[in-house]
Amino acid sequence: MFDKLTEKVNAAVFEEAGMHISGNREIILENCRRIEECSDVFMSFACGKLLVHIWGNDLRAFDYRTGGLVIRGKISQIELAERRGR
Repeated sequence: MFDKLTEKVNAAVFEEAGMHISGNREIILENCRRIEECSDVFMSFACGKLLVHIWGNDLRAFDYRTGGLVIRGKISQIELAERRGR
């Protein structure tokens, strides 16, 4: 029973994507597991159960650390989509 409870807590806490947006210049993504695509105008990331797509100009990824990522640049659009097969 403890194993199932631990599994559910991990799924709820550690697999959910978190996002903090500062104007249109910075996004902090939590639980970012994989960079799918990265250029100065489009970035795509696997974050928990979501795919996060970001469009803009002069986009740069910083501080890729365990489970987190900072995106800076002029952000024009953000799209969230559920990951398939999860």
